[in-house]
Amino acid sequence: MQTQNPPLSALLARVDAAIVDLDGTLVDTLGDFAEALGRMLADLQLPAIDTASIERMVGKGSEHLLRSVLKHVLAGADQAPGATDLEAQAERLYPQAWERYQHHYLAVNGQFARVYPGAAEGLAALRAAGLRLACLTNKPTDFAVPLLRAKGLLENFEHVFGGDAFARKKPDPLPLLQTCEALGSAPARTLMIGDSSNDAQAARAAGCPVVLVGYGYNHGRPVREVDADGYVDDLSELRR
Repeated sequence: MQTQNPPLSALLARVDAAIVDLDGTLVDTLGDFAEALGRMLADLQLPAIDTASIERMVGKGSEHLLRSVLKHVLAGADQAPGATDLEAQAERLYPQAWERYQHHYLAVNGQFARVYPGAAEGLAALRAAGLRLACLTNKPTDFAVPLLRAKGLLENFEHVFGGDAFARKKPDPLPLLQTCEALGSAPARTLMIGDSSNDAQAARAAGCPVVLVGYGYNHGRPVREVDADGYVDDLSELRR
């Protein structure tokens, strides 16, 4: 029998700070990804990729996303190479693809994205409750900060750490542990708020409680199948 999670109010009463994911948690950025990747693939004269495939690849950092996209389109091309050759071909294309992707993503950042309903209200409620907040994302910092600013969310956070801020990315616990250190809060009293198994795995390994949103990008898997301390359909539910 599955153990029933404690009420959110009880969970929030025992934390001093919160670490919040960005893509799929605060902002729906799938449109930005699709536009930047589409332009990059066109530059490299590679086949296009559908948005549904991109959605399943989001969440482990831009480097992982780009390599996954390259292998996907190469595998679908005529006379597709074998698995070993596919990896090698993707790696050969990667430097040029990364340069073009960065160029296009910076150009479109936020233009095809929207803040999820309840996200701003949820952050405001957490701040009103006295929690210190940090945004921790696998997205590069140079992408994350302008996006948060453009969407009016940046002022909520004491710190913003991208996927390039630490030696390892989520689901490794290191980014959470170092973010807790920056916030001056113990992991056990720091809530992780995210949308995927990456966030949950990192939180569990770091010793942080974790709440997941019911939308976002979880690699095609229902988020309520992921081990977490709570689930919300809307971040405005996060009130003490």
